[in-house]
Amino acid sequence: MNPSQLISNLNDKLAQTLALVASAQELQALYDAKVAFAGKQGFLSDIMREMGKLPKEDKPGFGKEVNRAKVAFEEAYVAREEELKNAALMDKVKKDAVDVSLPGPAMAAGAKHPIYLVMDEVVGILSRLGYTVRTGPQIEKDWYNFEALNIPPDHPSRDMQDTFYIDDDHVLRTHTSPIQIHTLLTEKPPFRALAPGSVFRKDSDISHSPNFHQIEGLLVDKHVSMADLKGTIAFVLKELFGSAVKVRFRPSFFPFTEPSAEFDCSCPICSAKGCRLCKQTGWIEIGGSGLVNPRVFEAVKIDPKQWQGFAFGFGIERMAMIKYGIDDIRLFAENDLRFLGQFNL
Repeated sequence: MNPSQLISNLNDKLAQTLALVASAQELQALYDAKVAFAGKQGFLSDIMREMGKLPKEDKPGFGKEVNRAKVAFEEAYVAREEELKNAALMDKVKKDAVDVSLPGPAMAAGAKHPIYLVMDEVVGILSRLGYTVRTGPQIEKDWYNFEALNIPPDHPSRDMQDTFYIDDDHVLRTHTSPIQIHTLLTEKPPFRALAPGSVFRKDSDISHSPNFHQIEGLLVDKHVSMADLKGTIAFVLKELFGSAVKVRFRPSFFPFTEPSAEFDCSCPICSAKGCRLCKQTGWIEIGGSGLVNPRVFEAVKIDPKQWQGFAFGFGIERMAMIKYGIDDIRLFAENDLRFLGQFNL
């Protein structure tokens, strides 16, 4: 085959290939055209083998034509490849685009934990009687948690507290009573204070948790009596569980109050007839109370002959169990959304 025929064939094949490149709609079709024209077994490789048969004087001119065709193909190939890649990218952007005018996906709304629902309700009830909230640290000095409350190091009630010690002088508070001590030290009576929050003791079963919640109340004024205390507690329990609830007080002992009393309410679940929650007794223990021990006033430099007071404490978990009919305290800490979602309907 003479050089003219080879050049004619080269130009014809180049034109056909450039047409394929221009019409390619996918990268794979474009690549197939490249393999057929410029691959190891493609057209250019075949025609280069034919060039070896040409006379020596014709080879340079033919080689120049082959290079020209190769450059033309590569330029067309790169340009079309860029076009196809850009088109694919735009298709992906269009497909993945978000219509910002559409409503967003529904999301679960947060809500208060049942413990805090009950705590807020109790605070709301007592706020109507003039009580306001105080707060304090969860890691307390031994003096605030025990000694200022008439609980010296050798006192047997420390064994009942079953305390988490941070070091020799600091504990995780076992009750919110230290907040009362801070209040007595920083505020002048008369006042009515509430101390809600987390407390910690080494205890864990279906009715006890190592981390639970209390709300304690402290009233300091002149001419305070047990009648005032009983009336306050009865008001709270009737507001929380219903006016039909009855309240009873039983003599007890707490180092920081004298006299002291524990108080129960008639079971609102069974109307005091006896059920699993009240252990068939018709009564449920709610908390402890009493008149402030004069030794507590002396520890904070308040004259017990001039000022008197009473204090009371509610276990919030116990109240929530009664209010919602729950028989296992551990449910409050498991974070099961099926359980928690029942209280915020």
